[in-house]
Amino acid sequence: MIAIPEHLPEDIEVLKDIILELVSSNKSFSNKIEYLEREIRYLQEENKLLLQKMFGSKREKITSQEEDIQPTLFDEVETCKDLEEDAEEEIVVSSHTRKKRGRRPLPEELPRVEIIHDISEEEKRCRCGCELKRIGEEVSEKLDIIPPKIQVQRHIRYKYACKNCEGVESEGGAVKTASLPAQMIPQGIVTPGLLAWVIVSKFCDGLPFYRQEKLFERIGVELSRSTLSNWSILAYRGCQRLLGLLKEELKSSPLVGMDETTVQVMKEENRKDTTKSYMWVFRGGTRGRPVILFRYNPGRGEDFVLKEFEGYEGIIVTDGYSGYNKLGNKEKVLHAGCWAHVRRKFFEASTNGKDNKSFANTVLSMIKNLYEVESEIREKGYSEVEIQELRDSRSRPVVMKIGELLNKHKNNIAPKSLTGKAISYTLGIWPKLLLYLDNGIIPIDNNLVENAIRPFVVGRKNWLFSGSPGGADASAGLYSIIETAKGNGLEPYWYMRYLFEKLPDCQSDDEIYKLLPNKIDPDVISKFRSGVN
Repeated sequence: MIAIPEHLPEDIEVLKDIILELVSSNKSFSNKIEYLEREIRYLQEENKLLLQKMFGSKREKITSQEEDIQPTLFDEVETCKDLEEDAEEEIVVSSHTRKKRGRRPLPEELPRVEIIHDISEEEKRCRCGCELKRIGEEVSEKLDIIPPKIQVQRHIRYKYACKNCEGVESEGGAVKTASLPAQMIPQGIVTPGLLAWVIVSKFCDGLPFYRQEKLFERIGVELSRSTLSNWSILAYRGCQRLLGLLKEELKSSPLVGMDETTVQVMKEENRKDTTKSYMWVFRGGTRGRPVILFRYNPGRGEDFVLKEFEGYEGIIVTDGYSGYNKLGNKEKVLHAGCWAHVRRKFFEASTNGKDNKSFANTVLSMIKNLYEVESEIREKGYSEVEIQELRDSRSRPVVMKIGELLNKHKNNIAPKSLTGKAISYTLGIWPKLLLYLDNGIIPIDNNLVENAIRPFVVGRKNWLFSGSPGGADASAGLYSIIETAKGNGLEPYWYMRYLFEKLPDCQSDDEIYKLLPNKIDPDVISKFRSGVN
């Protein structure tokens, strides 16, 4: 800061020098204030974005101003009434078609119990003296629920012996006893049904073992959380060869999507319990027959992915995380990008940014056009050739326009702003974003992988951490089986129960291969389910 003397000098040249210094100082302070104001705006954007991620809606749907108005407290019932309305059923009348409200029919596979309601004998007589004749019936269905059926299996093994020679002439001893069927866990009280219930409750429904312990207590069965945890680890070990075959299926896929999320694991070697580890998810397979594989690793480094996919040849789809780049740079591996992550960046800029919102909204509108094409592809079930032709005619011009727009304005928008970061992110992976236009097998985004990892993220909120690396490995393996089963349209409990009954008897990889959730016929599980008492 320039110190102004108490008495200004009479010399004009000296006064000019003081004025010039003041002007220079003022300019410096103005620049500093402008810089600090920009920094404040950037920090405000980041703060708003963090609050949005923590407490705001997670949807990225672009809505009109009217649609985006939050309902007031007292209007909430009226605003949300459509959510409670039953599904609409079309009724065709001779002159027009109208909508009739009515609930959806209950699933046919659910068992039915008929409850007959009849009028009294007195009411069955008409005033004229004649007896009323039954001319029909009205049927209405209501849904009832009975708590899960729990029973004890008593395995009675008959024993035989020869009373004549007392076993002298027998091979293998004097007494012969019927053998038990092979079990996933031979010792203890656990059955395939109980084991499937415990594992699905945690890894599909997000019910931690300590809560399951309380549920069993309520029915008078003492099962500690440590016992339940040990069962899950033993089940995982029993599925090792199946998981190996599942990984081979994944690595033979023409396309694999990849993503990762954090997980807290206790008792890791040379690491604090508060250190974050990672759960990786890979999704491959073929159309309609996906394979989903979870893998735990303490770190997020690229070496893990390189090791897991050593020798892989095909296409990988990922977000912009640099840890996938080395795998994508390998010969015979094509690395495609994810437009959903691009959309997310511009959506964050449009909802939380203070500057250049209109630019972000313009880009979002263009990306929306790309997704409209993808929506048509899903609805019409186009072939790969048809997909590529449609994208070439309708999507490519839009993508090229987006690229021109970003390159034109990249130097005019502050790089630290949310919009600037979105532009930088997009241009940084631009060659990968173009690849889906040239190959009908490549999806526009990695959303299927994110959907596959979501159950793990939801479950993580309930059980918070894994007690050991071994537990994290077991969790990854069991999530892999259950999510692959779900992805192939199999009901998780009945598939796991079927697996736990059949797997111990398998003697070869060919037999295990037939049990893979992406290979088994869903009708086999349905017949098995109907045959269980």
